[in-house]
Amino acid sequence: MATTSPPRRTGIFAVRDVGSLAAEAHVEGQQLKRAVGTWQLTAMGVGAIIGTGIFVVIGEGAAIAGPAVILSFVLAAVACVFSALSYAELASSIPISGSAYTYTYATMGELVAWIIGWDLILEYGVSVAAIAVGWGGNFNAFLDTTFGVAIPEALATSPEDGGVFNLPAVIIVLAITLLLVRGVTESARVNMVMVVVKLAVLLFFIAIAFANFGTQNFTDFAPSGADGVTAAAAIIFFAYIGFDAVSCGSEEARNPKKDLPYAIVGSLVICTIFYVLTAIGAIGIARPDQLAASDAPLAAALDEGAGIGWAASILSLGAVVAITSVVLVILYGQTRIFFAMCRDGLLPQGLARVSPRYGTPARLTIGLGLLISVLAALVPLSEIVKLVNIGTLFAFVLVNIGVIVLRRTKPDMPRPYRVPWSPVLPILGILFAVYLMTDLPLSTWIRFVVWLGAGVVIYFAYGYRHSKLRAGESETVGGTPSS
Repeated sequence: MATTSPPRRTGIFAVRDVGSLAAEAHVEGQQLKRAVGTWQLTAMGVGAIIGTGIFVVIGEGAAIAGPAVILSFVLAAVACVFSALSYAELASSIPISGSAYTYTYATMGELVAWIIGWDLILEYGVSVAAIAVGWGGNFNAFLDTTFGVAIPEALATSPEDGGVFNLPAVIIVLAITLLLVRGVTESARVNMVMVVVKLAVLLFFIAIAFANFGTQNFTDFAPSGADGVTAAAAIIFFAYIGFDAVSCGSEEARNPKKDLPYAIVGSLVICTIFYVLTAIGAIGIARPDQLAASDAPLAAALDEGAGIGWAASILSLGAVVAITSVVLVILYGQTRIFFAMCRDGLLPQGLARVSPRYGTPARLTIGLGLLISVLAALVPLSEIVKLVNIGTLFAFVLVNIGVIVLRRTKPDMPRPYRVPWSPVLPILGILFAVYLMTDLPLSTWIRFVVWLGAGVVIYFAYGYRHSKLRAGESETVGGTPSS
């Protein structure tokens, strides 16, 4: 007896079928190469998480919480882990490029997916530009500390900071762009080397700190009480952001059902261990006020606490390498999210073509690299970079909601990894993210709403009319109806 399928939803909240998403990943000309494994994906997560955060934010946290900044690192990790588990479930169940954008398309519909995709474009793009600017500053500091030379300020800073053109920021963005065009395998290998270097630098700091460890700085452990620990955790939380970029590699993982959950949760666990050990070591050799007073708190701890001034060069090198790997992974995530949106027709489909030579969306990668290099060189970023925080937390909220929704709408869908105690843990992830969002200033919220509003206008002007889902193209791939 013939059965009729339910009518296709064509409204702005139309949901992409998971089978259709999976089938579309095999369309000729839009198929990415599955070339990376668990360890490479885990290194991508570590590469995205460990950047300037641990080299700088520990001082800001110590100024608020005192020695209890150690607990702040633990609390921030706990706040992240709930969202990490939700990312792991969706990444293993829907191993398609696009991260939170794709998961939202499969659970809450096209308009919400567009909004989160538009949000992620801002989050990743501004992040790369701002991190590239930070890379230029750290690279100049490394040259000055190690060799006594420095790039002229006019060529090393943007007009916002009194310069003319931020040349180092442009160079690092373009170099990473070319590497990403070459292929995901080559990019993963380079990232692995950089991750090993920066973990070695942190191990160097931890070893020196514990060799000179003392307990005198732990007196008056929590001068501001639990409120200080929580307030510091809200700042430190952003040193953990980056594990979500692993999910952007869903379509290029060799065994996504196994690789992605291990990589997402594993990278968060590795970084938490290093962060906590680094915080304990720093407090063991330097007072919280010494850490708070320096722009390079780890170098200050070794110099003032352990009397090892020459270590500043090693830590400067670690910071440069750490930031380079962050630029690589975040720009990679940006290209894959944009790629997924183009492939769905919400942005120009021509940009979703994959290079037959390199197996990457080369045209799209080059275009984004050029645009971000201009942002890094010339555009004032001090205010709009604050949108990165709220954008990331907004994505966390929707991913946790996505787990709950998909458990109800697709209860029998294969889930290689399942969040335990759902919906309790996803709800906790939502509450933590919302709590941290409420702590952000009103000006950030206003800019965020304006950006999303502009995105909605673009959606109805272009995306709504060109959506492959609305045209029915995404329901039949290669002439075969999707599951």
